[in-house]
Amino acid sequence: MASKRDYYEVLGVARNATEEEIKRAFRELAKRYHPDRNPGDEEAAKKFKEVSEAYEVLTDPEKRARYDRYGFAGLEETWAPARRPSEVAEPLDSIFDLFSDFFGLGSRPGRRGPRPGRDLEVELELDLKEALTGTTRSLEIERLELCGECGGVGLPRGYRPEACPRCGGQGEIYLRQGILTVRTSCRACQGQGFRVTQTCPRCRGRGKVPARRTIEVRIPAGVETGNRLQLSGEGEAGDPGAPRGNLYCVLRVREHPFFRRQGRDLLCQVPITFSQAALGAEIDVPTLDGKTAKLQIPRGTQSHEVLRIPGQGMPGLRGQDRGDLLVQVIVEVPRKLSRRQEELLRELAELEQKNVTPQRRSFLDMLKAWLSTDSTPPTAPPPTSNAPGK
Repeated sequence: MASKRDYYEVLGVARNATEEEIKRAFRELAKRYHPDRNPGDEEAAKKFKEVSEAYEVLTDPEKRARYDRYGFAGLEETWAPARRPSEVAEPLDSIFDLFSDFFGLGSRPGRRGPRPGRDLEVELELDLKEALTGTTRSLEIERLELCGECGGVGLPRGYRPEACPRCGGQGEIYLRQGILTVRTSCRACQGQGFRVTQTCPRCRGRGKVPARRTIEVRIPAGVETGNRLQLSGEGEAGDPGAPRGNLYCVLRVREHPFFRRQGRDLLCQVPITFSQAALGAEIDVPTLDGKTAKLQIPRGTQSHEVLRIPGQGMPGLRGQDRGDLLVQVIVEVPRKLSRRQEELLRELAELEQKNVTPQRRSFLDMLKAWLSTDSTPPTAPPPTSNAPGK
């Protein structure tokens, strides 16, 4: 057994792989190593046998549980069938397992209660306006439901399991190692005391079948990307008598073409003319809810300055008031001018030469001072003649 490869390694799956993942891996490997596709190839035949053996164990819940806990030894153990001490010798690691059972350090698979259903997680996308007002979305998911044919027990209707021949229906057996005798749960029947030879034809003994369901999800106002909504009891079904799992919706809010979110505030850019920026004006600014709001442009507003409209941002998840709409004004320079516009701008430019601003005056004074400095280069001496006789 030591030369055998780990079954999960053979199939190339993780130890917590689902049955569907195991089946998918087996189908791919079986196609690759099937003798019909590799005639005369002994190595391929060996691989096919190894893959088939791993698949047989890992798709059998009972065998897989024993293999996960005891390895290959769990698939070849020898058990006593009666209620009296057995003379069966066990490996040392099995004796440690028996101590765990005997002193309550371990768990007996057959004594566990019904398992609750698995939680599910899905991603839900919405736009910024839906995040502003809140909305209700219909979400279609696939989850495991209790089999309607067998009620989740995995057995055919009217079928009664037979008593386990290894423990005589007791669910427990005695093991002896030298002078030590220990009572432990029967691993052949997982401590249930019975064994199943028939399974439900619909769910094949699993007790659950996949089903598609449509769920209404109420999304509150003010959500943002990364928020997680919990829908209790909307996950997968548990064992009969156990609660269902939960469904978690992870939200993602799409980017808006005009508004950008900053916490509870919204930011947008609005173009204004030079005259509006210089003289001041009142303009209409679109809001996220489809209306417009009045924005007062003060005289002398500079390009890229940010002005605020209170109460036109996003609401808070905990009922806080809406944030503000931050409007960044962009002063537009016209690309084409009419003749009259050009005349007026030239007249304005002439006025600006006489009535300069303090900043412009400071620059002109500095320029004048620089020009007034003595920066004339020195005069070069006259050339001298090297002619002979002079």
